[in-house]
This record gives sequence, structure tokens and C-alpha cells, in this order.
Amino acid sequence: MTIISTKGTLDMAYPPFILASTAAALGWNVSVFFTFYGLDLLKKKLDLKVSPLGNPAMPMKMPMGPEWLRKTNLPIPNVLMAGIPGFETAATSMMKETLKQKGVASIEELRELALEAEVKMVACQMTVDLFGHDKADFIDGISEWVGAASFLPTAQKADVNLFV
Repeated sequence: MTIISTKGTLDMAYPPFILASTAAALGWNVSVFFTFYGLDLLKKKLDLKVSPLGNPAMPMKMPMGPEWLRKTNLPIPNVLMAGIPGFETAATSMMKETLKQKGVASIEELRELALEAEVKMVACQMTVDLFGHDKADFIDGISEWVGAASFLPTAQKADVNLFV
């Protein structure tokens, strides 16, 4: 299985690590190519945020308060989210609290599980160069620092290819 991870937000960090670690647990060979903002998921220090702006499918739920409020989707229009200072910080805090209350592993924990399961973490060298990243800021365990031309033959041979 190959996965291409392109997004570096908290909500989009979960799919590649959950899918990769699950497939590896099933005995699959898995490679994840982290490119553009997805490359941030391989940094030692993570500061991931959730951005509800531009994501109309994302419900806003309160992680605290009475049961009826926690189960209620709060339909907040994107135009309103954009105009409220600190909305992204509040949404991130609510998401982190909900993940904690539900016992969902952190991104750091899922990433470590994937590495322990021998998932190959492949960093896009072109993105490193483009954004001026310092390789010292990234975790140990990155299998390769390559471009798309080097990763695509791996994807071509895979039975399952996912883009997240």
C-alpha cells in the first residue's frame, strides 16, 4: 500500500497514520510519501491545528457541557468563522479535547506505532528544498528523502494507493 499525505492540519494528520499502521498490522508493506504541507507531520515538534474554514463538512461540537449540547452540530457558516478572531484556536482546542475524551491516540503516538510496524516514511525532497526546511527538524526513522519520480515506481507496484 502507498499513501500520499499532502495536508498538515490536525484533522488530516489522522488518516495517513491510522491507515498506514492498520495496514502494517495486517501484514501489508506500507510506504507513506509526505509532500507539501503533509511533510510537517514528520517534524519532531508538532503544532497541528484544525482549520474549519473552507471545510463545510466539519461539524462543530462542544467537548464539554450537557449531553444534549455535546451531541449537537453547531452549523457555523464559513463566512462567520473567517471573521471571528481566534476561531481556529478555539476549534483546535475543542478538537483536541474531544480526541482526549474519546481516548484517541495522539499523532505522535500513531506516528510511533507506524514506525514500529515498519511503515516506510518517505519525505519529499523537493518540498524540503522548496520551503527551506532543515532536515534536523525532522524525526529519525525517515526511510528516504526523494522526489516524486523516485516514489511513483513504488506506488505503481502497490495493490492499494491512497491520496489524503
